[in-house]
Amino acid sequence: MTVRLTRDTVDLAIVTNDLARMARFYIGVLGFTDGGTAPTRSTRGGRVHRLRCGTTGVKLVRYDPPVPAQLTGGDVHAATGFRYCTLHVANLDDIVGACERAGAIVVTPVKEVSPGVRIAIVEDPDGNWIEFLGDDRAIEQSERDEVPS
Repeated sequence: MTVRLTRDTVDLAIVTNDLARMARFYIGVLGFTDGGTAPTRSTRGGRVHRLRCGTTGVKLVRYDPPVPAQLTGGDVHAATGFRYCTLHVANLDDIVGACERAGAIVVTPVKEVSPGVRIAIVEDPDGNWIEFLGDDRAIEQSERDEVPS
């Protein structure tokens, strides 16, 4: 059996105890689109702040009462499970600079990992890792595709 998607994206939920701080980072620093807040559907109660990043939905969730912090810090080799997400960006240096100015920890400064492909890894306010990948070849192709013939 194969998953039959009704939408070509995966949504991500990030549980946090500081909804406002996380929303400021994802909206104010990274520029995600603000979809507003609503009560969670959980019987526990709480709030969910919905964001968009391209076609991807990101849900910042705060439960009532707050949940005990369980995030295992450290690099991707520290634990199993979802450890980071990757955003493919055309403005890698600008995004990393904005994160630095906002006080985010830059785990891996901008570096070239193969010809024309650079990455950087940043921690969000709760310690979740975000890999930003800039592929100059994809950017150049995208710019060529936008030029009318």
